[in-house]
Amino acid sequence: MLSFFALAMLIGMTHALEADHIAAVSSMASRQTSMKQIVRTGTVWGLGHTLTLMAFAGAAIVLGFAIHDTWAGWLEFMVGVMLVGLGAHVLYRLIRARVHFHVHEHAGEAPHFHAHSHAGEGRDHTQSPHDHDHVHFPVRALLVGMMHGMAGSAALLVLSASTAPTAGIGFAYVVLFGIGSMIGMAGLSAVIAVPISLSARFLTWANRGLQGATGLATMVLGLFTMYETGVLSTL
Repeated sequence: MLSFFALAMLIGMTHALEADHIAAVSSMASRQTSMKQIVRTGTVWGLGHTLTLMAFAGAAIVLGFAIHDTWAGWLEFMVGVMLVGLGAHVLYRLIRARVHFHVHEHAGEAPHFHAHSHAGEGRDHTQSPHDHDHVHFPVRALLVGMMHGMAGSAALLVLSASTAPTAGIGFAYVVLFGIGSMIGMAGLSAVIAVPISLSARFLTWANRGLQGATGLATMVLGLFTMYETGVLSTL
């Protein structure tokens, strides 16, 4: 039995590494600059994912509810729409920041590039630094995780839970799967945080490039998901 539950947690950890999950969390974390913030975003995504799985699994075990294939397809399609929106928002923020490059040449030094942004111009800078120190709960990460929890392989997980020997074992399987997905995404977020935080601190142009690449890749994956679940499924 212990090996059964350990397998549930391991599968949950690997489930967190699916491409659409990575794209969603990366797009949300691309603007953040500290490892703590990025890891928190990934962990909260896992929490939202787990909450939805627990709700669906509870309905499946207690009420015999099952996700129909048609609904599962539409949920996958909506995940694609969500990914396109997340990626587009990253690109929009870059455009709004009006980032451009200058070539500087100082006496006795070689010319070099410098990324410059006009974001924040016109704002009131007389506010106290304390105004920016508050920690906000990443609600968007929670909602994105909940959406992911309703789609894809989550339907198969609910099916597995509903066929467990007892309701308690089935529900425990889902809970451990969810905990595993939280651990997996938190670990992945720590890896993602390294290039993002370093580039934000020392290489502004690289950070902007990472944000742009992340936003574009997230949009492409979202469009592919929409095409795969919306167009190919009707052929």
